[in-house]
Amino acid sequence: MPKVKVKDIQLYYEVHGQGEPLVLIMGLGANANGWDMQTPTFSREFQVVAFDNRGSGRSDKPDSRYTTRLFADDTAGLMDALDIASAHVYGMSMGGLIAQELALNYPQRVRTLILGATGCGGREAVDASPETLALMVTVSNLGPQEAAEKGLVLLYSDEFIAQKREKLIARALAQADLRAPPEAYARQLQAVMRHRTYDRLPQISCPTLIIAGAEDKIMPVENSRILAERIPGAELVILPKIGHGYVVERAKESNAIVLDFLRRHRSEAAS
Repeated sequence: MPKVKVKDIQLYYEVHGQGEPLVLIMGLGANANGWDMQTPTFSREFQVVAFDNRGSGRSDKPDSRYTTRLFADDTAGLMDALDIASAHVYGMSMGGLIAQELALNYPQRVRTLILGATGCGGREAVDASPETLALMVTVSNLGPQEAAEKGLVLLYSDEFIAQKREKLIARALAQADLRAPPEAYARQLQAVMRHRTYDRLPQISCPTLIIAGAEDKIMPVENSRILAERIPGAELVILPKIGHGYVVERAKESNAIVLDFLRRHRSEAAS
């Protein structure tokens, strides 16, 4: 399992394929395995870099204050270690918050920006319901089997759960050993709650694609509309009848949307 030292921690990472770099940043409590339905497709055309954020999976989990800016610094440090001057960047959920900070603080490092199921934070954001937030915290403290079962409603549509329930539970259990421990999950959640980019979003100058599920419970779709209004020239795609876990439930469709965007913004396409 490859790891690299970035500042004060060891980060786990994976590299797949060849071509222009595409850095994938996963969300709250999740890890690089969460991209398992994207990496095989994207790596046919791009050099895909996926990694575990600090506090997640196989990366270090220091007992310290986490912020989305710190996570962005980690990402830039990983790119340095892998000799990647600039990359396409796709952030999902909390990963989208991190990707915003990366584009704002390291604009020369981000060729294009893809923001999935995410928001700007702060008073301008539309929060998840209290019931959803309470369930997220509850699930993070449950054992693997119960967490897998009760967490499905946070991510997927009722129809998809009815069709794929056992497979979805098995998928979650296969990653049970990589779950963020409750204390690390809490530190990541605090970073999400401190995130603020609304006032700075107009500074993002790279081509940007925003994807959201119309029925997202964790990150309501209104947040993606706000991002699209604030980021100059941003493209917005809203997937109907789908929630936060569109990268699984609508993997083929969402991957095609992302690939179309990336192909239009390859370096050679612009030259």
